[in-house]
Amino acid sequence: MLHIVTNRKLIAAAFCAALTTGGTVQAADAHAQQANPVDPQKMMQHMMSLMTPELQQKVQALSPKSKQTMARLQSMHDRRSDTLTMVQVMQEILSDYQRMAAAIATDNADMAVDAAHNLAHHRLPRGGLIPYMPLDKVKDETVDALLGFQDMVEGNTLRLAEAAKEGNMAKAAGYLGPIAQGCVSCHNYFRGQPGISANLKPKQ
Repeated sequence: MLHIVTNRKLIAAAFCAALTTGGTVQAADAHAQQANPVDPQKMMQHMMSLMTPELQQKVQALSPKSKQTMARLQSMHDRRSDTLTMVQVMQEILSDYQRMAAAIATDNADMAVDAAHNLAHHRLPRGGLIPYMPLDKVKDETVDALLGFQDMVEGNTLRLAEAAKEGNMAKAAGYLGPIAQGCVSCHNYFRGQPGISANLKPKQ
């Protein structure tokens, strides 16, 4: 009985999330199928060339393990932009998340799978991920933590897609929470609360 109630709550949560999409629900990104494979070493060299000298020093100071982790994370995404910022890429990811929720709420497995694959293989912004971190966050512990967030977000997104393929939308809905949790946890490494003004005194 508890299992049934929990599933009902998850589906209800998915439906509420879907209602927030309004007119933002869109077709799957046409670029999702346009792979752009590249040698990881060449990709990292290109990204390093875009960084400021200060950031280059921070990256070069990382351990060999962290550098390998960074290259691995970057190479998982064959869709890269030379113009988009991290905020713009996050807007795309949010749109895909909302589409997944809408698909689950409306029992649309095909839409859920499309949106999930689009999110899991999201675009990388100009310069990759590291340039959008504060300099004091560019360290081994942070880079290593990103691999865990990758599984929380993109790994669970692909598991959601598999559940939707099986027609188990209640199971698919169960992944929405962990995906959102992964997103929020990862955000803490890149920024504080959005919209905070430097012209206001800190809240006491």
